[in-house]
Amino acid sequence: MKKILFIFTTLLIFNCKGESQNKNSKETFKVTKTEAEWKARLTDIEFYVLRQAGTERAFSSALNKNKEEGTYVCKGCNTPLFESQHKFNSGTGWPSFDREIKGNVAFSTDYKIGYARTEEHCAICGGHLGHVFNDGPRDTTGKRHCINGAALKFIPQE
Repeated sequence: MKKILFIFTTLLIFNCKGESQNKNSKETFKVTKTEAEWKARLTDIEFYVLRQAGTERAFSSALNKNKEEGTYVCKGCNTPLFESQHKFNSGTGWPSFDREIKGNVAFSTDYKIGYARTEEHCAICGGHLGHVFNDGPRDTTGKRHCINGAALKFIPQE
């Protein structure tokens, strides 16, 4: 019985993935590019995160410690995604926000690691951003948008 359960769990983990980058997905986006165009526009890590739903190493993004006022935009298409006043230090190693800019972030279900998570992607270009969890600040929204810094560009407030 243990072998059957192990095999089933292994198959589940390695056969499930996020839907936002699924080539067979029917979702269309306002900004579209070929894979070659994305590769020419993005660095290797940006392409891996945004177009292949990858995750950067924890604590590797300079944006994690950024405390300046401004807006975080999509690295792929410059769509405003998060405001600095909603950023907080979650201690996880990735930039975290308690809310998104409504309408600019889309959500789907991701089973990539074997259980359901809420994946976030840019609503304009479909780029993978990260995931949202229900363990954020209780005094605001209770949400933690755990976002890859490689998916973001910071625009300082003027």
